[in-house]
Amino acid sequence: MVRIGILGAGGRMGQALVRACSISPDASLVAALDHAESPLLGKDSGIHAGEDPNGIEISDISEERLTGVDVIIDFSRPDGTMQLLKYCLSARTALVVGTTGFNEKQKSNIQDATRHIPIMMAANMSVGVNICLKLLETLSKTIGSDADIEIIEAHHRHKVDAPSGTALRMGEVIAGTLGIDLKEHAIYGREGHTGERAEQTIGFSTIRAGDIVGEHTAMFALDGERIELTHKASSRMTFANGAVRAAVWLSGKPPGLYDMHDVLGF
Repeated sequence: MVRIGILGAGGRMGQALVRACSISPDASLVAALDHAESPLLGKDSGIHAGEDPNGIEISDISEERLTGVDVIIDFSRPDGTMQLLKYCLSARTALVVGTTGFNEKQKSNIQDATRHIPIMMAANMSVGVNICLKLLETLSKTIGSDADIEIIEAHHRHKVDAPSGTALRMGEVIAGTLGIDLKEHAIYGREGHTGERAEQTIGFSTIRAGDIVGEHTAMFALDGERIELTHKASSRMTFANGAVRAAVWLSGKPPGLYDMHDVLGF
């Protein structure tokens, strides 16, 4: 049984992760963490997740809280991840990162940490999304150089980063397959007199509205036809179950940087 800790236990994804741990035959929740100013500190994480009491109180982040934790799952914000990373390095605790919106320095810090601890990092833990990413490689190889490519994503009104980490990962997969640099070829929204579309550009469109859990579409448009690869999530449990699956897989792995394709054996 893999002993799991959760950072961001007070949030919507944190609640889903608590529920995912409770139904997993291979995982046991032993720590529920949130930021030091959270009004939820001291609250039973099971009750907060809408379940029976589990005896695991939501507490703040510290190295002491990682005692007895095999793998911690992080769905917080970049500054919380950076704080947690220090404690994971000291305690040699494996880490699953589902947080997005990191800047380049923060990404570098995570990369450096993988020399000492195993880290599984993915913009999206959904099995379905990661199958879509694999299919994008095939689409990009066969028609990507001839198609106009657009990525459209939609999330709830509370999401703070845009485009989503998943949308950016889709763009990275497409650009990598085509042998181009996404930073040089991405177009983030359009306004005014933009002129004709430049070749080998990848467009991104972002929607923030209501309680949309997560929707992503990659469009490959050709003259006379187009292919749209779409994934729609209707519940956060799809991400939570994938994250717990990843944590169980990561337990006992050597230091290094892993992703969901490793977890799924792609």
